[in-house]
Amino acid sequence: MAAGARIIHVDVMDGHFVPPITIGPLVANSIADQVHDAGGAIDVHLMIESPDRHIEEFAKAGADCITFHAEATPHINRTLNAVRELGCLSGLAINPATPVGAVGESIRDADVFLCMTVNPGWGGQPFIADSPDKVRRLGSVVGDGTIEVDGGIDPSTARSVAEAGAGLFVAGSAVFGSADPAAAYAAIAAAAGAS
Repeated sequence: MAAGARIIHVDVMDGHFVPPITIGPLVANSIADQVHDAGGAIDVHLMIESPDRHIEEFAKAGADCITFHAEATPHINRTLNAVRELGCLSGLAINPATPVGAVGESIRDADVFLCMTVNPGWGGQPFIADSPDKVRRLGSVVGDGTIEVDGGIDPSTARSVAEAGAGLFVAGSAVFGSADPAAAYAAIAAAAGAS
């Protein structure tokens, strides 16, 4: 955050929607004060089945934005509105093989549209080459909606998805796998055109 990052992305996996199991509300809560005191926000990314069962716990844990997958629930609009009712921004994610039209009926209910640029579940995967085109197509569906990208984001891929219309960039391995995470973050931000 000292290097300029303002959003901390918290990946939550349940071992069902994606094979790995990761952190939950207790971990999000343990960093919430530190992130908020530094002027940042917590973006919780739920890669879980039945996300509506868990959004209240993450809102109480300090999430500022809660994103879930369109593929994880048949009640997308209800879950998006429930997130907003809890005082958080609502985000809708789609997997690489999910058509961009899957978000079409939810445009007014989502604040952020997350386009996965790898298949969700594991860090360090290679960026899917067709992702900039998908981001561009998603932009034509969501108009002025904020597009976030997640997976394989580094200085060499950030520029292409920024030019395609992405405005938020999630980078894990490229930052935390670096000997100098602050410099790695700065390189990605520069490649994405951040000022």
